[in-house]
Amino acid sequence: MRILANRKIKLLFIQILTCIAAFIVATSVLMLLSFVPAARSIFICALCMALVILLLCYGYFKEQYRTLETAVSEITAYISGDPDARIECNDEGELYRLFHEVNTLVSILNAHAQQELKSKEFLKDTIADISHQLKAPLAALNIYNGILQSEAENSQTIEEFTTLSEQELGRIETLVQNLLKITKMDAGTVVLDKRMENVSEMMECVKRRFAFRAEREEKEIRLTGDSAVTLLCDRDWLTEALDNIVKNALDHTKKGDWIDIAWLQSPAILQIRIKDNGCGIHHEDLYHIFKRFYRSKFSKDTQGIGLGLPLAKSIIEAHSGTVKVDSELGAGTTFIIEFLIPTKL
Repeated sequence: MRILANRKIKLLFIQILTCIAAFIVATSVLMLLSFVPAARSIFICALCMALVILLLCYGYFKEQYRTLETAVSEITAYISGDPDARIECNDEGELYRLFHEVNTLVSILNAHAQQELKSKEFLKDTIADISHQLKAPLAALNIYNGILQSEAENSQTIEEFTTLSEQELGRIETLVQNLLKITKMDAGTVVLDKRMENVSEMMECVKRRFAFRAEREEKEIRLTGDSAVTLLCDRDWLTEALDNIVKNALDHTKKGDWIDIAWLQSPAILQIRIKDNGCGIHHEDLYHIFKRFYRSKFSKDTQGIGLGLPLAKSIIEAHSGTVKVDSELGAGTTFIIEFLIPTKL
């Protein structure tokens, strides 16, 4: 019986059974010795037994009441704002099982509260970062607009500052688009449309996207890998991640440098390497490059907004992949992306 799992209830039953046994023995002895009439013997023993059982029940329920009062006090303390309030549940039985479940619920509520607090802090920091990131291009646009107004007759000046304005508007658009994408990834609202995709075709697509820029900056994008390799992924989202890493490589290489994109499949893993021979990443920055809005104090890049690599990492992890970086200052950087290959039964 589950009710007997409680040590105190079990003890109460044993005590009551002991009283009944004592009653039977005492009644039998009194009747055998014939000190008093049988009816009176039974009455006296029954009365004594009833009193003892009543005292035992009173003691048990008094202790149970005290236990419940303590539990209510702890629950009241938690409701009043004490996150460390817990009910003692170091015994067995249904009541203590209930206490354990209450403690579990409290732990879950505390975890949700902590997560909510972190979300609020993140939202506050993100808004501050967005505000900071938008100040520069908006200030530049205001300056360019003023110059355009004062140089209305100078077509060369108008053309030059129109181009600059277009660049700043592009920065704002990129910031907003990346924020929307990374917010969707965080919120879990992105539904990945995974299909078997040819990796070589995806890399060709990435290369074509940056072909004009690479040619203009006199840089080379090279592809190396088996043309038959496939991967179960959402093509659009994964190429978005690869684009951001390749763009980062182009941002940190100079004229005549190269970016090598290679992929290799083993029985268990598909590995993609994006390597460049650019300026490299300072060792102090290696552990921070995937943080949002992170800008290195050693970086000469004034155009980046610090969202491309965090977005790439979120997308890769959404595909159950991993990304890590290896870099040597002045010698180049390698991003290593790995995906597990599902085992065929």
